[in-house]
Amino acid sequence: MSESHKEEARQALRAAALFYHEFPKPGKLEIRATKPLANGRDLSLAYSPGVAEACLEIKADPSTAARYTSRGNLVAVVSNGTAVLGLGNIGALASKPVMEGKAVLFKKFANIDCFDIELNEPDPYKLADIVCALEPTFGAINLEDIKAPDCFIVERICRERMGIPVFHDDQHGTAIVVGAAALNALKLTNREFADIKVVSTGGGAAGIACLNMLLKLGVKRENVWLCDIHGLVYEGRVEDMNPEKAAFAQPSDKRTLAEVIAGADLFLGLSGPGVLKPEMVAQMAADPIIFALANPTPEIMPDEVHTVAPGAIMATGRSDFPNQVNNVLCFPFIFRGALDVGATTINDEMEVACVEGIAKLARATTSAETAAAYQGETLTFGRDYLIPKPFDPRLIGVVASSVAKAAMETGVATRPIEDLAAYKNSLDHSVFRSALMMRPVFQAARAASRRLVFAEGEDERVLRAAQAVLQETTEVPILIGRPEVIERRLERYGLPIKPGRDFEVVNPENDPRYRDYWETYHGLMARRGVTPDTARAILRTNTTAIGAIMVHRGEADSLICGAFGQFSWHLNYVRQVLARDGLRPVGALSLMILPEAGPLFIADTQVNPEPTPQQVADNVIGAARHARRFGVVPKVALCSHSQFGTMDTASGRRMRDALEILDQMGLDFEYEGEMHVDSALDPALRERIMPQSRMEGAANVLVFANTDAASAVRNILKTRAQGLEVGPILMGMGNRAHIVTPSITARGLLNVAAIAGTPVSHYG
Repeated sequence: MSESHKEEARQALRAAALFYHEFPKPGKLEIRATKPLANGRDLSLAYSPGVAEACLEIKADPSTAARYTSRGNLVAVVSNGTAVLGLGNIGALASKPVMEGKAVLFKKFANIDCFDIELNEPDPYKLADIVCALEPTFGAINLEDIKAPDCFIVERICRERMGIPVFHDDQHGTAIVVGAAALNALKLTNREFADIKVVSTGGGAAGIACLNMLLKLGVKRENVWLCDIHGLVYEGRVEDMNPEKAAFAQPSDKRTLAEVIAGADLFLGLSGPGVLKPEMVAQMAADPIIFALANPTPEIMPDEVHTVAPGAIMATGRSDFPNQVNNVLCFPFIFRGALDVGATTINDEMEVACVEGIAKLARATTSAETAAAYQGETLTFGRDYLIPKPFDPRLIGVVASSVAKAAMETGVATRPIEDLAAYKNSLDHSVFRSALMMRPVFQAARAASRRLVFAEGEDERVLRAAQAVLQETTEVPILIGRPEVIERRLERYGLPIKPGRDFEVVNPENDPRYRDYWETYHGLMARRGVTPDTARAILRTNTTAIGAIMVHRGEADSLICGAFGQFSWHLNYVRQVLARDGLRPVGALSLMILPEAGPLFIADTQVNPEPTPQQVADNVIGAARHARRFGVVPKVALCSHSQFGTMDTASGRRMRDALEILDQMGLDFEYEGEMHVDSALDPALRERIMPQSRMEGAANVLVFANTDAASAVRNILKTRAQGLEVGPILMGMGNRAHIVTPSITARGLLNVAAIAGTPVSHYG
């Protein structure tokens, strides 16, 4: 990629990032009430006089604050902005987007509420005083982006004075993930912590914390060689020293990294690009372990390492190489466990439990959900899989429960959990209702490299989606449209992608394959009343037909259309061209991601206006299969105006007949019907109406008796319940075509592209 192209990409990313932070409302956070406030009674309970009762309870027993307020699930992300990412000392106010982002991660990954607090206080002692004064408000404190050595001072004072967990993620989060990766790397190479020589570059907070973690895991202090920008940290050195560095000073006359690297088993880099040279790697022990964690460019690139040490185990901080050391593997979940048991601190035992939990998860058999999400990647424990993927849904259960257990065993838990197994199960279940459901799908799309043809290639949403596809997946976009229009609009929108360089363009007005296309279409439709002249006209003007023909001919893997026009119009051409060899449109499935209730699948919103019982049954089976692709255990409700035989209507009869069809198939998922939507979603109501119901809990898949009902529910959830739609997913077409709706956004198109980008076997 040329420098000009890189600069264009950087500018596009900058514009996209600013747009993301500004719209639809500034920032990434908002506060929502968790209790109703709809009438005078609610007001009297929420505030005066009812609120006094909660206040008096807390005064009498401070521990009840966790029962009557949000404190037990509330974390403060605190920074003074003195060491923000790679930006340096940019100040407290400029650090706010980062702190908001950290708060979002807490919420999305672990359902922890979070306030970001940016303080204009450079003095570490005064900063610590301010943080300590916040203790009545929060259940835990996450210190963030405070420069070294001030961060050590602030954390030490806060831990000494506060009765709640205080955790500096830049130090300990990185250290925990490094510890997990190191633990597994040593297992693979038959080494023991007590025997290895460690050479580290970077004497900042993260580097020191990583070394301290390695000591906790068994590395001997005399076997650790720490270098920084000035060379080896040795006894008697005075330049740029602090007590934390001095603890690792070696009694040696060696002064450089090159002098101390010989025979090293583990290199730990938290410094800068190019620090470790290939010739240095060649001097290390056989099968060296190299953690080059500088971002965005590591201390040494993996290909350079493997050229001189083919047996090396490599980890970086980047997502495009195996073994990404990412703090998100740790911090949401260690806080989750600490908060849930009311821990007074995060101690060494809790941190080591976190290390062991993460490492153990990588060694475990990969879950079906993770395997489906990361199709094509190596997910078997080994040199390229030392630590789990960040979006492994098992992380919260494994890590948080391990931390909670360690807190209880060491006596720092004020609210011990009686049944740890039940606690872990509740955590495992909660993760599937998060708004990050699409992330594993994107991981699968990155591995597949499928060719996606967009029928409405001139549309701004499609152009922005194509830009995002190139940035976030390995898919190859193909746009149907007039090249001059596409280029003009790309320039207008400031998008750096270029036709011919970044993506292919099919010009419906002048493409050398035009004759092949219309003849192919005519061959398919000649006995359905389509003449050669009609075929020529359609393949000159109908971009959906063009895209379908491309998929039929193997020139693309999947078609995405529908940004304009009626769903049924597009479906007609999909059926004509692609509904062959056992493929047929079964139904349209929409995944609605709801802020509180979690995921809800709805079918059939588009394909069969008045389905037959067999079509209803097909929708039930297809929807259940797709729910599993997203890691959801399907519970399907057949929804109708009739409820368990109360009405002899056409829709009621269809659903009852469909139920009989399903009963004959020996299916391995729960389904029930026919019933009202409220009975489907409210198990208590359903129990009163039908005590012998075959389904437990709330349904998460609603299959309706007609598209009017399904589409209405989908639109109500979108417009009034803040539901985020993923789809529609066209079931039954082997992932060869998806028809969206005109209301779709660029992000929605990207989501559909990620679905279309998964292997064919994953979506029926």
